[in-house]
Amino acid sequence: MAQLWGGRFTKETDKLVYQFNASISFDRKFYAQDIRGSMAHVKMLAKQGILTKEEKEQILSGLQGILEDVDAGRLEISDKYEDIHSFVEATLIDRIGEAGKKLHTGRSRNDQVALDMKLYTRDEIREVDGLLKELLKVLLTIMKENTETFMPGFTHLQKAQPITLAHHMGAYFEMFRRDRSRLYDIYERMNYCPLGSGALAGTTYPLDRAYTAELLEFYGPTRNSMDSVADRDYLIEFLAALSTVMMHLSRFSEEVILWNSNEYQFVEIDDAYSTGSSIMPQKKNPDIAELVRGKTGRVYGALLSLLTTMKGIPLAYNKDMQEDKEWTFDAMDTAKGCIALFTGMLRTMKFRRERMEDSAKNGFTNATDAADYLVNRGVPFRDAHGIVGQLVLYCIEKNAALDDLSLEEYRAVSPVFEEDIYDAISLKTCVEKRMTVGAPGQAAMEKVIAVYEDYLRDSEKTLA
Repeated sequence: MAQLWGGRFTKETDKLVYQFNASISFDRKFYAQDIRGSMAHVKMLAKQGILTKEEKEQILSGLQGILEDVDAGRLEISDKYEDIHSFVEATLIDRIGEAGKKLHTGRSRNDQVALDMKLYTRDEIREVDGLLKELLKVLLTIMKENTETFMPGFTHLQKAQPITLAHHMGAYFEMFRRDRSRLYDIYERMNYCPLGSGALAGTTYPLDRAYTAELLEFYGPTRNSMDSVADRDYLIEFLAALSTVMMHLSRFSEEVILWNSNEYQFVEIDDAYSTGSSIMPQKKNPDIAELVRGKTGRVYGALLSLLTTMKGIPLAYNKDMQEDKEWTFDAMDTAKGCIALFTGMLRTMKFRRERMEDSAKNGFTNATDAADYLVNRGVPFRDAHGIVGQLVLYCIEKNAALDDLSLEEYRAVSPVFEEDIYDAISLKTCVEKRMTVGAPGQAAMEKVIAVYEDYLRDSEKTLA
């Protein structure tokens, strides 16, 4: 088909070249944003006297009809068009005639696609933020219910010190809270309108860019027309933020996979989020967690792809920048799906509290507290460390926990031990003594939970 830009050309573009050049197969995704931007542009043109009131009403009605028909499935976005902008404009001209040809007055496809991508990304940021907030709500519910659910804390995948499930979940609450703050920062930086920048040098038409920005809920117009059409920083930042979200989800997934194993048995994943084996009837596999872990690399790939695309591009717009979409759209959809599925899995997951507590008891996680007991009775820490190390070795030989030893066995290693050693090394005491800000003690955790509740209430307005 003849192109909207074809006046300077004397023959049709080679079919293979046309297909290679076309973006309609993927940029159809932001048809709604394209139409929304066009409607704002038309309102501004009429305000400035560039279009008549009648032309404005005719074009707006035509655009609204296209939007409604595509939404309802009555109008198909055909691959015969080069891009979504061509589809909208050509369809508009077919429907309303000569007035439709004025839609493109005072703008270029360069600033048009820059606007569409910003509008689409802004919508995606809001959606991801909402999904993260739902995940945080689930985490907070688990925390509130498990301030006295004892479990081992790990370093190097070795049992280290006793903590609570609430404390462990709180670590992920912090991670995903930071992810939301990154989204907010990106939103604040990117929320300026590129429309009116033209191809790269603005336009001679008396556009009111501030008015267009206001109609589209931007903070204002961008300040440099060359940067406006060549800027993809906000996409790179968003992909970096999504990569960090996925990294956090992947770490969490790895723990769920471990906790679901026969060796740990800390959790039971709901049947709706598990699968079985085609050959081994006893298996219940943590497929969702594994897929989230696997799809993380897919989002990383989108970030690296866009960084690589942008690294050698001179100002202003170049066709390379069309490559900002396919991987980015895929990364957005992948991250959203992973957050939603992980949230559902976590919401329905059952925690085996007794198993977690037994694991903490049998892993010498209270050894540091036994050493602290001696230090509080005048034993130098280095000596106390050695004494408790001997006790741990003795327990390993006996296949026992520190809690299982008799007082005589304790005193055989050090006469400093008294009857109160058992209270000092109980999991409840070990955890409750840790009362500093950020520690797992119940009183400390309840203060943090109150802060998190306030945060979720206050963040209702975030990115609204």
